[in-house]
Amino acid sequence: MRWRGPGVAKIAILCGIGLLAGNACVGLPEGITPVADFQLDRYLGRWYEIARLDHSFERQLTHVSAQYSRRADGGVRVINRGYHAVDQEWRVAEGRAYPVESVDVGYFKVSFFGPFYGSYVIFELDKKDYTYAYVTSSDRDWLWFLSRTPTISAAARQQFVDQAAKSGFAVDELIFVDQSGQPAGGPR
Repeated sequence: MRWRGPGVAKIAILCGIGLLAGNACVGLPEGITPVADFQLDRYLGRWYEIARLDHSFERQLTHVSAQYSRRADGGVRVINRGYHAVDQEWRVAEGRAYPVESVDVGYFKVSFFGPFYGSYVIFELDKKDYTYAYVTSSDRDWLWFLSRTPTISAAARQQFVDQAAKSGFAVDELIFVDQSGQPAGGPR
């Protein structure tokens, strides 16, 4: 893992403690099913974070995006970026992901911290165009709404909130990520 930017050592330590405390599990939340007929090559590329549940390693970050690409070992290279407005800096974390079951199921183990892995579960996906994805981890404390574009329609937002609520996520705690404008040095 490579972290860049002041203050990220603290974030790395907190992530490591969280992973050791139980988030290293690569299990599935009860009642959540990863998408089948998943096509990894169509999923690769840039995704913008539209919404998330709060967690320490993304706290106060805006303009969050993830870039997925193939690794030489058959896994997926993950580059997460977000802008911390208070510190006026971009924060970057690099990780790796590997299929848990098979490459055609949206269920991966991902690591940003040494040998510790957590679940990356795609449980809803626009299979026609791969324009949006709903992602969780090993429990319902983790939720992301990803989109190929930095903005979405009100209908797409409501569809996500409704599906997340039906799936048992705390939708009243959702953070909708500021993707407006572009801080200097951004990845777009």
